[in-house]
Amino acid sequence: MTRFWVGGYGDDMQGDAEGIGFLSVDEGRGASTLTYRGVAAPVASPSWLAQHPSLDVVYAALEGAGEVQAFARSGESSLHPLGPALAAGDSVCHLAVSPVGRMLIASCYGDGRVVRYGIADDGRLVPAAPDKAAALRAALFGEEASENETDAAAASDPYPTPAGDEPRDSHAHSAVFLPGGRIATTDLGFDLVRIWRASGTGLTIDHEVVLPRGTGPRHMVMHPSGHLHVVTEYSCEVFTLASARDGSWSLASATTASPIAQVGVDFPAELALSRDGQTLYTALRGSNTVSALRVRGSGETVEPLALADSGVDWPRHHLVHEGVLLVAGQRSGTVAAIDLDERTGAPREVRHTASAPTPTAILPAR
Repeated sequence: MTRFWVGGYGDDMQGDAEGIGFLSVDEGRGASTLTYRGVAAPVASPSWLAQHPSLDVVYAALEGAGEVQAFARSGESSLHPLGPALAAGDSVCHLAVSPVGRMLIASCYGDGRVVRYGIADDGRLVPAAPDKAAALRAALFGEEASENETDAAAASDPYPTPAGDEPRDSHAHSAVFLPGGRIATTDLGFDLVRIWRASGTGLTIDHEVVLPRGTGPRHMVMHPSGHLHVVTEYSCEVFTLASARDGSWSLASATTASPIAQVGVDFPAELALSRDGQTLYTALRGSNTVSALRVRGSGETVEPLALADSGVDWPRHHLVHEGVLLVAGQRSGTVAAIDLDERTGAPREVRHTASAPTPTAILPAR
């Protein structure tokens, strides 16, 4: 039996999820069916889930509470808290775990904060260690000490505010660990992809890639070629970034996420990559479609390939698993399984749909 953990919105985020859910794919009579099995860990609005690379530990972004928490497997379909929830920031919406499992990066949509946590040997999150220099300055000169000294530097809007307009707000939305140990984060509000270096207990900005104003970079995926693909929520595009020999990143190409996408009506959410690296998948909330894009050349260009019905309302998250695309429909309260063409990777018909309370993230269970 194939199993998945399911994140969702609860009462504090106008949803009906009661915690981290448990979803199974059961084989029978030549066909597979999705089944929601119930709550694996009662917790408020675990809207994003991330897996430790080697331990049976799951990390949840508790978006409404602005906290992050670790959970360890305690049975086939249950998880228990591994330490207390730790403060993150307003509307923490995404978590990324380092490849070696020693660091977790939390991105906070509400206040734009990017927060780094350590991970202990057993997988539990290590509380933020105070910056001794900052504490000394606070004691000697009366400066206000930061609540969390592992916070990364706040972003600044690279574009001037037009006359008569209100200043824009920073909205950190995702993080990806890059080859060589650096970290990329998106700022949806300021149209930035920010490149960081881990230093001491925090993060130090290395440089930033500025995307066109109003594009809204949301989620990213690292291609095996070394290119970084970024989907934009506001402009319905996929940007591809490339790194130079000096380690700097820059824009390589851009394409529309879907030939039918309507800016202001459609809002791309997740970006997922096929196992062979030849196809990208994004889902458009609004038209409720799934768009497949072909990766060309050595990964530096992308072009639309095919379009299909997502089978859900408001497809917030999706992933590729064994030739099937699983799509979480936030507003329909369902998870759909879409068959993928074995030769082209194009999405085909919806194989099955299962009910799930306000699903926002799907994570394969070990």
